[in-house]
Amino acid sequence: MSDTAKDKWVNLLLNNKDEFNKEKHEHSDIIDLSEVELTNCEISDVDLSNMDFTGSSFSETQFTNVNFSDTDFTSSDFTRCRFVECDFTNTTLYGADFSYSEIHYCNFQDADMAGAILNEANLEETDFVLSQNLSACRFDEGTIWPDADKLPEDFDSTYSYDLSSLKDDEENQGESDYMY
Repeated sequence: MSDTAKDKWVNLLLNNKDEFNKEKHEHSDIIDLSEVELTNCEISDVDLSNMDFTGSSFSETQFTNVNFSDTDFTSSDFTRCRFVECDFTNTTLYGADFSYSEIHYCNFQDADMAGAILNEANLEETDFVLSQNLSACRFDEGTIWPDADKLPEDFDSTYSYDLSSLKDDEENQGESDYMY
């Protein structure tokens, strides 16, 4: 898709959401808006389902009542965003960064969370019960999780260490295999 086509879709999304929704429903293919920048915006009551936003930046954007189902957000930037009543059903969120975001009353059914970054995110009242690979996301002590009934049964929200925090026993003891 040319940059001109991307610019047209972005312009409609930001300035005429009714026309955006109308044209989107007439468009049968996946809409490619990869690597677009939609930062510090307010987006509400729009259908962003079945789209490709790979590598896009949405930092500091507010989303209200947005349908993101079946959308690819691989490596997208959602830092410091606010989401209220959004649907992430069956989305791909590989490496998507939600650090410092607020996510309230959203649905992540069948959303693939592998590699998603949730550091310092507020996730209260959000439903992750049927999400996939939540254990493969990154989070820290500052991440605020919803109640246990909104998390997968096997998920441990108290374990926030990733592989980079693991050390060999020798490193912990300060010993070496080498003789001096």
